[in-house]
Amino acid sequence: MDSTDTIDLAARTPLPYSSSDESLASERLADTSAEEGLRNNESSLAPVDGGFGAWSFLAGAFMVETIVWGFSIAYGSFLSEYLADTKYASQSWAATGLPLVGPLSSGIMYCSGFFLYPTIARYPFARRPMMWAGTAIMFLSLFIASYTTKIVELIILQGCLYGIGGAIVYAPTISYLSEWFVTRRGMANGVIFAGTAAGGLLLPLIVPHLIASYGIQKALRILAIASTIALVPALPFIKGRLPESRVAGPRARSSGYGWMRNETVWFVLAANTLQGFGYFVPTVWLPTFASDLGLSSANASLMLALLNGSSVVGRIGLGYLSDRTDPWILAMITLSLASVSSFVLWGVLSNSLAGLLAFGIAYGSIAGGWSSLWTGFIKPIAKDDLTLSTSLYGYLLFSRGLGNVLSTPISTSLSSGYGSGSGQRHIKTGFDVAGGKFEKMIVYVGACFAGATLVVSTQWALRRMKSSS
Repeated sequence: MDSTDTIDLAARTPLPYSSSDESLASERLADTSAEEGLRNNESSLAPVDGGFGAWSFLAGAFMVETIVWGFSIAYGSFLSEYLADTKYASQSWAATGLPLVGPLSSGIMYCSGFFLYPTIARYPFARRPMMWAGTAIMFLSLFIASYTTKIVELIILQGCLYGIGGAIVYAPTISYLSEWFVTRRGMANGVIFAGTAAGGLLLPLIVPHLIASYGIQKALRILAIASTIALVPALPFIKGRLPESRVAGPRARSSGYGWMRNETVWFVLAANTLQGFGYFVPTVWLPTFASDLGLSSANASLMLALLNGSSVVGRIGLGYLSDRTDPWILAMITLSLASVSSFVLWGVLSNSLAGLLAFGIAYGSIAGGWSSLWTGFIKPIAKDDLTLSTSLYGYLLFSRGLGNVLSTPISTSLSSGYGSGSGQRHIKTGFDVAGGKFEKMIVYVGACFAGATLVVSTQWALRRMKSSS
C-alpha cells in the first residue's frame, strides 16, 4: 500500500473516542441547555411596566411607604400634643428632646441606606424575611412607647427603634422597583413616594381626634395596632420579578467603584444634601408656627395635611415628567420655586391662616416631589445594573438623611432665645410671628434651596457645554 492509500484510509477511519472529546461534548451540551433554560426563563417572567405583578407590587409598595414614613413625616402633630402635655413639657430638656423624635426615626431610615442597600443587593434572598422582621419591630416600638412618659424612652422607642424597623421594611421594598419598572420607572417612583405624603395627609387629620378622645398614649397604641393590620396584607405582594440567582452572586459585585469617577453623582449628592437640610424644617415646625400664630390645633393639623396632600400631586407629577423630560431642568425649576415660596409665602405672607395654607400647598407640591427625580438622575449612571441602581439609591437616602437629622438641632438653635412674651409684637409678616422666633429659620430654609439650585444649575451648564463641544 503506497503512502497515498494510507492517507486516504486514515481520513476515512475515525480516531478512538477520548476523554477530551467527551468533556468538550458535555460543555457544549451544558451551554446549549443553559441557553435554552435562559430563554424559557425569560419567557416565563412576568412583564415589566405592567401586568398584575407590577401593579400589585406598586400598590403594596405604596402602602409600605404610607405607613413606614407616615409617622415620621406627620410627627409635627405628635410634637404639638407632646409640648402641650405637662407630663412631657415639664421635663428639663423637652424643648430640645421632643422635636428630635420624628426626625431621628426618619433620619435612621435615610442614613441606613449607606450600608443597608449595598448589603441587600449582595444578599437578595434576605429581603423578604427582613420585611417581616421590620414590621414586628415597628409595631413593638410604637406599642411600648405608648406606655412611657419619659422623653429619653420616647427617643429610643418612637425615634430610634421605629427608624430601625422602618428601614428594614423599606429597603427591600425599594430594591424590587428596578425589576418591575423600566420605561415607567420615574412614574412608579413617584407613586411610591406619594405614599409618604398620603400618610402625612391622613395622620394629621386622625391624630388630634384620637388624642382628644383617648389621650396621647392610648392614641399611639391604637395607631400601632391599626398600622400593623394595614401593613401585613401588603407584604406578600412585595416580591421580585427576577429569580434571586439572577440578582445575587458575582453580579452584585460587578459594579465596582467606577461610578465614583462620574462627576454627575457628586453633583446629585450635593444638591440632594442641601435640599434635605432645608426641606424637613417646615414639616416639623409648621404646627408650632401655626400655634404661635394663634391658630387652633385643628387648623394647624389642616395646614400640615394640605402640605402633605399637595405633595402627593407633586411626587406623582414629577415622577411622570422625569420619564419624559430632563430631570436637571425639572430640578432647577422646583428648587428655585421652593426657595422663592419659602421667602415670600412663608416669610412674608404667612401672617394669617390663608397665607399659611397657601404656603403649605405650594411648598408641598413644589418641594415635596424632589425625591421623585432620583430615578431620572440614577438611570443614566446605572443603566441596566440593578445592583448599582440599588446602591446609588441608598447613597441618595443617606445624603438626604444627613439633612433630615441635622436640620432639627440647627433649626432649634435658630429659634432659641425667644420667650413666651416675645409673641406680643404686632404681626405684619410671617417673619414677625412669635416676636421673630422663626425669622432665621425661614431664611435658612430659603438659603438651602437656593444653594441646591446653584449646584444643579452648575451641573446643567457643564453638561450643556460638553454636549455642544
